[in-house]
Amino acid sequence: MNIYVGNLSQQIGEDELTAAFTAFGEVQLVRIVKDGATGESKGFGFVTMDDDAQAQAAIDELNGKEMDGKAIKVEKGKTRTETDRGRGGRGGFRSSRGGGSRPGAKGGRGGSSRGGGGYGRRRDNRGGGSDGGREGREGGGYNRGGNRY
Repeated sequence: MNIYVGNLSQQIGEDELTAAFTAFGEVQLVRIVKDGATGESKGFGFVTMDDDAQAQAAIDELNGKEMDGKAIKVEKGKTRTETDRGRGGRGGFRSSRGGGSRPGAKGGRGGSSRGGGGYGRRRDNRGGGSDGGREGREGGGYNRGGNRY
């Protein structure tokens, strides 16, 4: 069983977690998640135990217990599904500017010389579209050729 362990102190290492869980049965794997840039603990990790009964006993006993001055959270780990892995990307508000243009740029998003386009949604809720210069506007109005929100 995969077990999530959260609210870990920065000083807790894999050896301390192994010792805590070994009291309940055989531990297969202990992994504390670390920041890729700094190498510091992100404050959570995972423990793998083969025996589900022993793993459940560890969860029941260790959840809320204090380790290194912090009450840890221990629960059954959730397995990732393919739909969980695709999160992020370009959803939501990208910037407060809502696109724009570069003089002389051609094609692409926001690349017309008239303005508009882009990914973002403007603070005035006009979106990032371009109106192609219709009625004297320079962009941002009609969402023609840009993203619709």
